[in-house]
Amino acid sequence: MSQLLALVIVVGILFVGDVVATRTKAWVPSMFICATLFLFGYWTFFPTNIVEIAGIPPAVATMLMYFLITNMGTLLSLQELKRQWKTVLIALSGILGIIAILFTIGALLFDFETVVVAIPPLVGGVVSALIMSEAAANAGLISLSVFAIVIYVMQGFAGYPLTSVVLKKEGKNLLEKYRNGQLALKEAEGESAAASESSELKLFRKLPEKYNTDFFKFFRLAVVAYLAFLASELLSPLVSVSPFVLCLLFGVIATTVGFLERQPLQKANGFGFAIMGLMLFIFDGLNQATPSMMMEILYPLVACIVLGVIGMYLFSFIMGKILKVSKEMAFAVSLTALYGFPADYIITNEVIKSLTDDEKEKAVLTSHMLPPMLVGGFVTVTIVSVILAGIFVGFL
Repeated sequence: MSQLLALVIVVGILFVGDVVATRTKAWVPSMFICATLFLFGYWTFFPTNIVEIAGIPPAVATMLMYFLITNMGTLLSLQELKRQWKTVLIALSGILGIIAILFTIGALLFDFETVVVAIPPLVGGVVSALIMSEAAANAGLISLSVFAIVIYVMQGFAGYPLTSVVLKKEGKNLLEKYRNGQLALKEAEGESAAASESSELKLFRKLPEKYNTDFFKFFRLAVVAYLAFLASELLSPLVSVSPFVLCLLFGVIATTVGFLERQPLQKANGFGFAIMGLMLFIFDGLNQATPSMMMEILYPLVACIVLGVIGMYLFSFIMGKILKVSKEMAFAVSLTALYGFPADYIITNEVIKSLTDDEKEKAVLTSHMLPPMLVGGFVTVTIVSVILAGIFVGFL
């Protein structure tokens, strides 16, 4: 198969996944469609290295991971996290619930390695799934390497409908309070704060804008990622810390001191390509998934997702009681771990539109429901899942 034909096929699959997700308003996730098509291809006519043939070998995928995780760090607004401290605690409690249930009940049902591989993808996104998949493959656990990818692909089917149900209940309660005069529009603190925060490069204040080229943005991202890698190497004799975890931390620090602007990868017009390359590498992990292997991991897949959701509900319910947050909102926030952005944004807006046609009521619901959902998704998928993956890799 030629490189260009392979490229057309694999990118075409990503496009089909996007189309289906858009048409179904994200009820059928693009990840599921893409994974299904890749599996069909691998079981029929795809060469097992079709992604590498298309131009994304492992070395390129690793480079893109360093760029993307460092870029994630630039998105972290410490001020918004402070304002949404209740949301942060609820999101963390949901993750703690997953860990507690899977390490107790899950450990009785499956072996230790299965539980370890399941948790980071279950509470996170593409990066944590890829970290655990590679770690399992390096440890010779091929079926668990596939399991890490599949659990990431499938978890949305539990998260999407459950979130919609609890958000609708929360929205109806809020509307009733608003119509009774017990609730008012909440100022969009996060948006105003984000707008007021300067994205100025403090360390390059005197640099003419014409020299802040796309390549300069890539260069600074690479420097920060390299410093994170060096720190990981220096710490390795004392403690094993994944360089990807440090990339996240160094991204935050570099943005705070003014070495990086916010979202440099997007501003350098490289975000879309980086995501495409990383997604293709994720699906490349399915090339060893035989039909018999898929049947073998079906039981732990379903059980881990069900147990994880139960753990989320129990712990977020308790934390919600303590912080006086409704159980519906608390559960919805914890469920963002199963999908993150942009699904948290899409589902919340779809629910709001379904509850009322009045623009003022929509604004009230948006001001009370959207900020916690966005912060919850950011905390779980962007921050904690990468840290957990970096820690759990050492258990394999």
